[in-house]
Amino acid sequence: MLVVALGVLLLLPGHGLWFDELFTAEVGRRSLGDILTAIVRGEGVTSYLAGVPPSYNAPYYVVVHAWMSVPGLGGDTSLRVLSLLATAGGLALVTRAVARLGGTATGVLAGLLLAASPLLVLHSVEARSYGLAVLATGATALALVRWLQEPPRGLVLLGLAGAGMGLAHWYAVTVLAAFVVAAVVLRGRRALPVVLVGAVAALPTCLLVGLNVLNGTGSRNAEHLRDTDGRLLGYAVEAWAGGRTPLLFLAVGLAVIGAVRGGGSRGRELRVLGLAWTCVPLLLLAGAEFLRPVYHPRYLLAGLLGLGVLAAAGALAVPRGARGPLAGLLLGCALLASVPLADREPRERADDLVRVLADVQVAGEPVVAADQRSAIGLDHYVRTLAPRLRADLVLPPDDAPADADRVWLVRRVIDGVPEPTDDDEILREAGLRLVDEQGFRGTQTRLVLQRWEAGD
Repeated sequence: MLVVALGVLLLLPGHGLWFDELFTAEVGRRSLGDILTAIVRGEGVTSYLAGVPPSYNAPYYVVVHAWMSVPGLGGDTSLRVLSLLATAGGLALVTRAVARLGGTATGVLAGLLLAASPLLVLHSVEARSYGLAVLATGATALALVRWLQEPPRGLVLLGLAGAGMGLAHWYAVTVLAAFVVAAVVLRGRRALPVVLVGAVAALPTCLLVGLNVLNGTGSRNAEHLRDTDGRLLGYAVEAWAGGRTPLLFLAVGLAVIGAVRGGGSRGRELRVLGLAWTCVPLLLLAGAEFLRPVYHPRYLLAGLLGLGVLAAAGALAVPRGARGPLAGLLLGCALLASVPLADREPRERADDLVRVLADVQVAGEPVVAADQRSAIGLDHYVRTLAPRLRADLVLPPDDAPADADRVWLVRRVIDGVPEPTDDDEILREAGLRLVDEQGFRGTQTRLVLQRWEAGD
């Protein structure tokens, strides 16, 4: 329940959706046939998203479509609540899995620590697929623990949830590999059923990646991935801890203790699982970085759950008298690292822009989206907040009309300069000039509303 409470605090300000979440809403509201066609063909679902198809986490949009089909669940907040509920469910499953290996106290502490970690809290309330990835990861971890303790129980769940991990986010398949490695280390040749089930579970993700290569998507939407110059491991741990906070140093130190002594004399299974969960995904991605940039903090979320498991095990592996204070300190540091998230600014303010526009625009005056980012925000919030603007809305690839006396132009600002488009030249040639503009700054995207009018 801790992650739900923290998530609700983040949802209370009612910030508008930002580009990635707007993409979720735009794809999810389409018919199932349109979504599947876009996935298979590698095409966008609307004109201004022609180069941005639903791709490597494509099954997520099918889930969102089903969620939005339920009466009353089509709003912005409901999309974020889906992620929050999935995250909470995933952490409950992780708690159960760890408790079965290391005892109730270790399981509860691991669940609380993960629920308070800044990276997870932040993405638990985003309308993206990370909540579902956490849910599937928790289910897969519990399935593996069941198999370890009562073979062959857990194999069916391992296969289904393992497939769900990669389909929710394809980076999570590295965590599936980690679970298979843990099974092999712990059971040797007897782990062959887990190896086979893991291979079958990874197949849908491999097929999805292959489909995206064949339909031309490839790495088309991967410009946001960074090259860490060999520092991926450090960057990943910093992201989990919310930066170079006390949580970072305490968690890493306790994770080392957890890897050596976690669970006590009977805790070998917990130690091996925690080590594999933490290290295998990071090492696989560090190796992949020799081929191309692969780093983005939120993409590593499923794998970084293992760090919290090891840290919790380490906190309860110290002498008995120090366990309570150390566990409290660890959880307190996690909560303190997450506190700044409560005051976070909106990533994007397309909703505020549309509210202002609805107050100042006169029917018949064109409202033009100059670029993709502006278009998706305008399209969504005109539909949900100001439907009367729809008749005057101009979206890419259409340009600004040259026969109007006043035009409202919405555009993205990059490095303090509006993104250049053909609209400027069209409006100037039509005798219009820029007379006013109002900025809407977000932490991810800055938008500007410009008013162009005919010159005297």
